[in-house]
Amino acid sequence: MKSYKLFLLPGDGIGPEVMAQVERVMDWHAKAGVVRFEIEKGLVGGCAFDAHGAAISESDMALAQAADAVLFGAVGGPKWDGVPYEVRPEAGLLRLRKDMALFANLRPAICYPALAEASSLKRDLVEGLDLMIVRELTGGVYFGEPKEIRDLGNGQKRGIDTQVYDTFEIERIGRVAFELARKRSNKVTSSDKRNVMKSGVLWFETMNALHKREYPDVVLEHQLADALGMQLVRAPKQFDVIVTDNLFGDMLSDVASMLTGSLGMLPSASLGLADAKTGTRKALYEPVHGSAPDIAGKGVANPLAMIGSFSMALRYSFDLQDAANHLDAAIADVLASGLRTADIGGSASTQQMGDAVIGALQKAAG
Repeated sequence: MKSYKLFLLPGDGIGPEVMAQVERVMDWHAKAGVVRFEIEKGLVGGCAFDAHGAAISESDMALAQAADAVLFGAVGGPKWDGVPYEVRPEAGLLRLRKDMALFANLRPAICYPALAEASSLKRDLVEGLDLMIVRELTGGVYFGEPKEIRDLGNGQKRGIDTQVYDTFEIERIGRVAFELARKRSNKVTSSDKRNVMKSGVLWFETMNALHKREYPDVVLEHQLADALGMQLVRAPKQFDVIVTDNLFGDMLSDVASMLTGSLGMLPSASLGLADAKTGTRKALYEPVHGSAPDIAGKGVANPLAMIGSFSMALRYSFDLQDAANHLDAAIADVLASGLRTADIGGSASTQQMGDAVIGALQKAAG
């Protein structure tokens, strides 16, 4: 049985609660002889600020760099609203992404048949939805320089954020999207704002050149980001793989999340480049839902996005495709049984959902 190093960063809010259920799922896999994990835990976000005065400590960054994969819960909450910008809880996640060079964010949006009624759209628009948003994660306006607030005098200030992309950054995220599409429905939709942004013009030109040079077998289409947002709520099943920049990917993936019935259902993966010799890559897996401080500590958070993030780790970091498929099927079986947490119209507890997933895994294993 293979063994891998996992570094767990539960974080704030409901992060520790949903992470606890993933640990139980990991234990089941070890007892079933599927895979074993050497687990270490650290602090990130507000709890790290309380302990170290930083959103993540240097020692925990070192552990993240050394791990085969990082599982991340959630950060933030009103308790830390007044801390300096540089050490705000979210700075821990941004540093992990930047220092580990996690440039590709994968956010699947899958609408399980059992949850089609929970979507804000009509059943026929979302039932069977299965799309993947590939978001560039380490460039663009979130990291571009200059990034500052300037005092102009006379009571006036100017806020500056800079949108910057180089050709190589666009090419590498494009390759991730095209490679994924080849394993899915062979269609990529690239999204930018080339009508008003020079970085969008470069994005458009670079995607076209990459497609012509390396991926002519894949269907490529383009949509402006605002139009794509509209299409996501008009006819989302027209899409397979959507690739876009950091800012638009952040926004569009949240739009896509509500098509599935709940933000609490969506996992994600953040990946670095594969090592040329070993083929391994730095990776961080996290649910999309955030820290949800209003329900933290109540035992009612939906752990399925966190468990789904672990499934993505099995798939993308450890190449355990069968194990990932079985875990995805277990999640689907639990939903088909009618069990629900409050966010998807039920009253089950976090623990009960974890119990049900493990029960479904055990039943499938015989």
